[in-house]
Amino acid sequence: MELPTDFKSFLTAIRPTENQRSELKTGHTTLRSRLKDFQELKDVYISDFLQGSYRRATAVRPKGEKRSDVDIIVVTKLHEEEYTPDAAMDIFVPFLDKYYKDKWQRQGRSFGISLSYVDLDLVITSAPSEAEIGALQSESVTSETDIAEAKDWRLHPSWLSSDSRWLVENAQELLAKAKSESEWKLSALRIPNREAGNWEDTHPLMQIQWTRDKNASTNYHFVNVVKALKWWKIENYDEAKHPKGFPLERIIGDCCPDGITSVANGIVTTLESIVSNYMAYSITNSKPILPDYGVPGHDVLGRLSSEDFNIFYNQAEEGAKIARRAYDSQDRNESGNLWRKLLGSKFPAPPDNGGKAKAGYTTPAAAAAPGGGRFATTGEYLD
Repeated sequence: MELPTDFKSFLTAIRPTENQRSELKTGHTTLRSRLKDFQELKDVYISDFLQGSYRRATAVRPKGEKRSDVDIIVVTKLHEEEYTPDAAMDIFVPFLDKYYKDKWQRQGRSFGISLSYVDLDLVITSAPSEAEIGALQSESVTSETDIAEAKDWRLHPSWLSSDSRWLVENAQELLAKAKSESEWKLSALRIPNREAGNWEDTHPLMQIQWTRDKNASTNYHFVNVVKALKWWKIENYDEAKHPKGFPLERIIGDCCPDGITSVANGIVTTLESIVSNYMAYSITNSKPILPDYGVPGHDVLGRLSSEDFNIFYNQAEEGAKIARRAYDSQDRNESGNLWRKLLGSKFPAPPDNGGKAKAGYTTPAAAAAPGGGRFATTGEYLD
């Protein structure tokens, strides 16, 4: 059964709480405001924007003592021909010491800032081309709105956030223009890799665009499928950490079919696709290569070991069996208990009706693929 009401409750239970979202907003808006106003950075600062699961609407609430986190990109005028990664990062140390003394640390590709209520990841870039500076300062880049809140988001100069739409007289005309015209095709940004001592490509805006398009092609279920499967892994396999974060999201993106009819449908078909698509890698004890969106030469799974991938594969294989039984079951209690077994106690316990009631059951329009019913009869980027 698809159990849409139960899945709605489950998704509410695993999303960041209102208080956590408020803390995230306080953390990143305070940091971004300080960056813009810090006099010593005036000559190097161009813009900043949010990236990561927070902006892609794929974040789940932290479990246990962990804090919510958010990633901020700072676009600078620092030319990599003039600055090594360490030298570029040194420029931000006075800012960090003033506002976050004893709360920050230098990481391989970023600064980590740990506050009592939120973790912030601050990533600096080298100078973009002059032609792209205006785009990187536009509201479509700097908006804090995620893609679930703004389904019409476009990387276009005429796109406006929901707050601005009330203030701009010709807002609807601009939004129509943003919808009908091609988006900017921006180049990858370059971030410091201190371990390698060089600058490397990253394209967070392409990641956001890809996720938006995938969400639309899955009837806006994709981001919820990602959240559900992130929670499945946290709930059941917290000791086996990798893949997680964006690598896990990239695997789900590779395997989630377009046209899914519900979150339940997306979970079962995605897990079954992982099993069928990656079976050869499991047999040969190897792993796939999954290029980053916008940076084809970067393997998102590059830091993931073959051993960890195959542990994950076995987890997905077991999960696919449970999900298929839950999805195919026409018994309300059995289906609910199986989804609960897969996704944990945040999934609502079924009512004790003891019968074969069809309430909440949605007949699939077609057989789920790939994988069919073959399980029906059986019982960063590393962060």
